[in-house]
Amino acid sequence: MKRILIAVAFVLFIGGCTDNDNAQRILSQNGYTQVQMTGYNFFSCSKDDFYHSGFRALSPDGKHTVTGTVCAGVLFKNSTIRFD
Repeated sequence: MKRILIAVAFVLFIGGCTDNDNAQRILSQNGYTQVQMTGYNFFSCSKDDFYHSGFRALSPDGKHTVTGTVCAGVLFKNSTIRFD
């Protein structure tokens, strides 16, 4: 029972490490459309990033669907778009 509670707490914690509003703003500013947030991406960002917001979107040229992660820090690190 204790292991189940720890697993549930871990999943809830990881799910809270996304910043969908910021990620959608960053993607829109860079010309991406039809943005769909896909949740937390475990290994897509550096150790300095706190937020790992996965996405699927239409590229700025409107021809390709791209997937990736918007990585961001808590205070002093800007956001980065990383592609799969």
